[in-house]
Amino acid sequence: MNRKSERRSITDVSGIRVGHAAEPEGRSGCTVILGPFRAAVDVPGMAPGSRELGVLSPEHVAPHVDALVLSGGSSYGLAAADGAMAWLEERGKGFRVGGSLVPLVPSAVIFDLEEGVPRPDAAMGRTACDAASADPVLEGRSGAGAGATVGKVRGHGTGQPSGLGSWSSTIGSWTVGALVVVNAFGDVLDEWGSVLAGAAGEDGVFVNTSRVLRESDPASLPVAQLAGVNTTLAVVATDAPLSRGTLTRLARIAATGLARRISPVNTPFDGDMVFALSTAERPERISAAEVLALGTAARDTLEVAITRAVRREE
Repeated sequence: MNRKSERRSITDVSGIRVGHAAEPEGRSGCTVILGPFRAAVDVPGMAPGSRELGVLSPEHVAPHVDALVLSGGSSYGLAAADGAMAWLEERGKGFRVGGSLVPLVPSAVIFDLEEGVPRPDAAMGRTACDAASADPVLEGRSGAGAGATVGKVRGHGTGQPSGLGSWSSTIGSWTVGALVVVNAFGDVLDEWGSVLAGAAGEDGVFVNTSRVLRESDPASLPVAQLAGVNTTLAVVATDAPLSRGTLTRLARIAATGLARRISPVNTPFDGDMVFALSTAERPERISAAEVLALGTAARDTLEVAITRAVRREE
């Protein structure tokens, strides 16, 4: 299930380019978002896998980062960022440190490891950079979403295929975009709270993970199969001139969209992360009301992207 975004995409935000790469059989892959941009992150999950998140601190000396890499392959997939760094260095992109140029590429991973499936590596990261463009993002089982699944209360390997989704919206003169890789322990819900994708019984009917958890003995959960194998990676981007401190607040507001569309979320088995990016050349002071409006738009846009990640139609 790979499909072009029908209308809107995170690439509607000026300055954002996205590229995917995948292993030959399409069971794992990576996604690169090329900048530069100011960036921040909120980490509500309890089992994250990441690299270089320190450069996203408002106190970090570097004013921006050069790219963001999302990848399958669990911690092994962090190697995809090596390829992105090399690609950027060859093009003179990075933070100048003395006589050296160091591309800053935060990255995060989902767990999609399967025996015999190649893990994303530096070559795949480079391929994703080569493919990056401002075209609508290819959704579904593409890039970092190639091996994503949801609804795993019955154990790892029992989930329903998920993927990657993207969407965008406008608020005044600003554009807000979202991209998300949904690899959750829980179910994905529609706007009315019904299960859209998730754990199913032998008859194929959704069992509703939250109900199962309420009505089951916790000791019966296949904990050994679940720990650390789920993660939703979300990115919200805007051309609004936000500082890194304000981007941190934007990420936190947008992260509430996860709780409205994934149930349960931020569990001991998930490493959920929400990145917030601004492509504006320099930050400006904006009001608290504007921050709230942007955060609400980012949350709503992310919610649409989550549901698009699990759409089954071509």
